[in-house]
Amino acid sequence: MKETKVEANSDILAEIVVKGMQEKKATDIVVINLKSLKNAVSDYFVIASANSDTQLDAIASSVEEEVFKAIRQNPWQSEGRTNKEWVLLDYVDVVAHIFLKDKRDFYALEELWGDASIKHVESV
Repeated sequence: MKETKVEANSDILAEIVVKGMQEKKATDIVVINLKSLKNAVSDYFVIASANSDTQLDAIASSVEEEVFKAIRQNPWQSEGRTNKEWVLLDYVDVVAHIFLKDKRDFYALEELWGDASIKHVESV
């Protein structure tokens, strides 16, 4: 049986990624809208923090599960699972970044795009 991929626009995909992060109590979730920026690598960056490497892995797995359940899509690229400091899940139009708190402060991705619209997601 052939698996069919459901098309979802980047707005919906970003919301699904946030839901997956919230399921595992990710903190400081930020959605950076890069659509209006010239030469942006993606439509959205969704960034969250984890308190431990165990939680970091759980958040990444939850994002993958929620996205697959909703739109039958796996990440095009996944990085950082072995280091357990920063996991990147690349869905092309939406890139999820899950950091341990100190690594997030060090890389400061939110500060790279001063012109981008940044939305802070309320904790659930």
